[in-house]
Order: sequence, then structure tokens, then C-alpha cells
Amino acid sequence: MTGPLLSVRGVRKVFPLPQPLWRGLRGLPPPVVHALNGVSLEVARGETLGIVGESGCGKSTLARCLVRLWDVDDGQILFEGQDIGGLKGPARRAFNRRVQMIFQDPYSSLNPRMRVRQILAEALSVHRMRPAAEIPPRIAELLDLVRLPADAADRFPHEFSGGQRQRIGIARALAVEPEVLVADELVSALDVSVQAQVVNLLLHLQERLNLTVVFVAHDLRLVRHISHRVAVMYLGRVVELAPTEVLFSAPAHPYTRALLSAAPELDPARRTSRAATRGELPSPLDLPKGCLFATRCPLAFDRCHAERPEPTPRGPGHLAACHLPELPAQSQDRP
Repeated sequence: MTGPLLSVRGVRKVFPLPQPLWRGLRGLPPPVVHALNGVSLEVARGETLGIVGESGCGKSTLARCLVRLWDVDDGQILFEGQDIGGLKGPARRAFNRRVQMIFQDPYSSLNPRMRVRQILAEALSVHRMRPAAEIPPRIAELLDLVRLPADAADRFPHEFSGGQRQRIGIARALAVEPEVLVADELVSALDVSVQAQVVNLLLHLQERLNLTVVFVAHDLRLVRHISHRVAVMYLGRVVELAPTEVLFSAPAHPYTRALLSAAPELDPARRTSRAATRGELPSPLDLPKGCLFATRCPLAFDRCHAERPEPTPRGPGHLAACHLPELPAQSQDRP
């Protein structure tokens, strides 16, 4: 099939908050958190799309909308050209099987009262992936696939380390033979020594099973290692989207440059003492007019505060939502 496997078109998502008494007395509407503010992107079959941004930018909200744990308030999410918001019955069930999510916390995403065998068997039986007689050998296959010993099937989640629990979560997702994995901060709860093992396992599984992966993370090193393309989010919008090496070598948005500048540098000659951004992250309850990054951008000018920029091409497969046609050269202030 030609065209993107997943398409996100102008997606918006808000979360209402309790109405304070003073707002009600003044006739004001209830406050809402603007989590996603017109997100648009595409994911090709077989690729890994990394989604990065600081905490609160909407990465996890987007991930949950992609698997339809949450419905969007506006816009569309298309899977193979079909709007997932309208799926019901068998079509919804088939989508749930084909697009699976791996959650951030391996300590709370597994039922502590179920053995690993029961966790995997539940996924296999609910989606009728195997006849009852074939479920035990399939469980053994899944454990081998994620490099866990066969005797792991008869143990409870609390008997495993964090990295092993995350492997169980991957095995559970793979049990229904999905085409897309949405990994929400897959390794953020793990020790650094374990993170590389889990990420390399995911790369191996993607190649072996021809998976499409949406990799949500805040660690730029991991995203660069695993992703074909990267989407940078800020306050619920994608501000830059580019092939991985293009984005890391020639960012076209000031926020992307700020993220890269904030990453630790081991080489003292490459360190800078100049602030990458200024001010605080605006409240998602009251979004600024114009460019959402203008209040913190050192390059902002009048148009930035009045007009919200739309993504424009900056090269092959490279989009950036910035009024500047290109960023000025970045000086390197040596300490």
C-alpha cells in the first residue's frame, strides 16, 4: 500500500479542569489544558519516528491518541487512510491489535497478581491469536523473542528487574502481532546501563518483524540512535520535523537548537555559556498569541508575537514552523 501508514492531521486535545467558584460567578468558561494544538505529521510503514520535547509538550498525550486510548477533540488520525475515530466493533478491535502501545512505567503497567504466562496468554486469547493448545508454545516463543528465559513464564512481575519487566511489556505487545508499536518513554524509568539493551532489542525486533515504531522520548541521544526522522514538539505543536541527521546537524527552529544546546557536552571546547532560551514555559491554560515559543526565543521579533507560523519546507523532508527563513550562525562562547 502506498502513502503513510499513520497520518495525524490538525489534531487538538484539551482536558477540562474543575470550574473555580470565582470563574463561575463571573460567567467565565471552565479552564482547560491545551495539550495538543494542531499536531500534523505522518509515519511511513517500517520507519521509526522519534518524538521529542520537554516535559508537558504533549508527547505522551499524542501517543495515547495514536492508539485511541483518548479520542481527539478536533482533527483526524488516519490508519491506512481510515479515520480511527470512527472505528467501531470488529474494526476497532482489529485496529487495537494492529497498533500497540508500550507504556513508560514497567512497574505499574503489569498486573502484579498475574504470572507472566497469564499476562501473555490473556493477550493471545482475547484477540484469538492462537488456539488454546498452541498458546503455551507461543508464550515460549515470545519470551525467547525478547531474550528472557523460558522459566520466566511462571514468575510474577515483582520478581523481575525494571529492564526485564519492560521486556515483558514488549512481549505482551508483540503477542498480538502488531504492525505499529507506540513506545511512550520506553526506557526513561530504567537505569542507564539497561536503556541501551532495551533500545537495541527494539531495533532488532523492528528489523526482524518489519515494525513501524513511534518512539516518544526526551533523551536526544536515544532518539538519534533509533529514529529515521524526528518530530520536535513544543506546547502541543510540532515545531520541526526532519530526517534525524539533518535535524541534529542543521536545526531550523530556535527551540530545536535550544534542545540540542541544552544537551550535555563532554568536549570542553564545544561547551557554551550562552543561554539557549529565556523565561519560563508558558501555561497550557493560557497559550500566548503568535508563535508559542516567542516568549522564550532569543531571536523573536514583532511578527512572532502577532502571527502563529505554519510549518514550511526547509529542505527535502524538512519542515519548521518559524518566521525566520533560516537561523543565524550560533556563536560558541568558550568558558
